[in-house]
Amino acid sequence: MAHTILIVDDELNIRRVLERAFAKEGYQVQTAEGGHQALRLLDETPCDLMLTDVVMPDMTGLELLKRARQKHPNLQVILMTAFGTIPTAVEAMRAGAFDFLTKPIDMETLRKVVRNALREPATAQPTQRKPPKRKQVTFIGESPAVKQILETVERVAEARTNVLITGESGTGKELIARMLHERSSRANKPFVAVSCAAIPETLLEVELFGAVRGAYTGADTDRIGKFEAANGGTLFLDEIGDIPPLIQVKLLRVLQEREIERLGSNTPIPIDVRLVAATNCDLQAAVDAGTFRSDLFYRLQVVHIHLPPLRERREDIPLLANHFLKKFAEENGRALREISSEAMQILQNACWKGNVRELENIIESAVVLSPPDATVLLPEHLPPALRL
Repeated sequence: MAHTILIVDDELNIRRVLERAFAKEGYQVQTAEGGHQALRLLDETPCDLMLTDVVMPDMTGLELLKRARQKHPNLQVILMTAFGTIPTAVEAMRAGAFDFLTKPIDMETLRKVVRNALREPATAQPTQRKPPKRKQVTFIGESPAVKQILETVERVAEARTNVLITGESGTGKELIARMLHERSSRANKPFVAVSCAAIPETLLEVELFGAVRGAYTGADTDRIGKFEAANGGTLFLDEIGDIPPLIQVKLLRVLQEREIERLGSNTPIPIDVRLVAATNCDLQAAVDAGTFRSDLFYRLQVVHIHLPPLRERREDIPLLANHFLKKFAEENGRALREISSEAMQILQNACWKGNVRELENIIESAVVLSPPDATVLLPEHLPPALRL
């Protein structure tokens, strides 16, 4: 019988995305826009797991967790928030939460946590639970280029200095940004990632700096932006080269004054944020062309980390391929343990226009499509286009 999951979040888009993702996995899914509706649904329909946001208008996720567990002690609960702190995580675990995840949430990580939660009975003694230890993210490779990158990360992680990460898509720019965060004294504060290219120009100002009630049509309440959400921690601005001129001016002022103003307000709000930016375009060329401010460019590029494409560090391909093989074999219950020399030769000779991300997707596909009893990944398990 399929497990039933209750998704609680006041944002409709998040509910829809998670509902589709878990329904596709075969779960029975219910959704609620707040704590009171969630409690009613739990009374009406038995659920195995509740996935809930922490910050909601009618009831916090922590309060919902405590009230739900009082009436339904066998319910597993996973909390999600864009404002994660260690004290909140500890309180959640003491109240019986299975895990506490910080947004933006990687879907593969979330699926794995959900599977683990549904395999483990909910504890009858929630105060005995301890927050799980997190594995620090790592950048895999032993090539000279990777060693130099990792040395730079270790040297600058503790500084407040702005960092610009450049490299083609799929080279691991966000991974380096997370390493900078996790290896700093800000590690217990939020890491907030924003894809500047994914947000329309008309919404980007509000997304970054927030807005006060009445600032625009439909602004019924004050809204905090990503800078405030990341206060004390790290803000990662991906595809920084795509921000429009007006936002470039505002961003420059934030970096100079270390304060923001919400849209519709003249009241400055002090912020303590370490900014890490990334781009796959040539910002210097954009400066020369007049589409990107030179003063902002120099502010962002106090420290520059360039990630080479995978084709320029082919000696790292076996390490990466074997890492992904182990990861996806475990996640999919496959017996694959190694990659044949012939298959590895194909991987090392490929052009990898999509870099590490493409390699990861290829290995995942090969693992899933290989025979269930296979223990060695063979050339025929790889996509035909890769074998040409």
